[in-house]
Amino acid sequence: MNIGLMQGLLTLLLMVLFIGIVVWAYSGRQKKRFDEASMLPFAEDEGTQGKRRTGEKNHD
Repeated sequence: MNIGLMQGLLTLLLMVLFIGIVVWAYSGRQKKRFDEASMLPFAEDEGTQGKRRTGEKNHD
């Protein structure tokens, strides 16, 4: 096997891997999971509701 053949096979393997990841990411089965994950930054922790971080002032 020469280096050109090995590079071509590696390129083909990486292209198939990339296409597989894209198909997986855009499949309908993953939508619910990704929608839930996209809302995580807006979720509040149950243990921190009503508590202030150290150094925060009350502006009310």
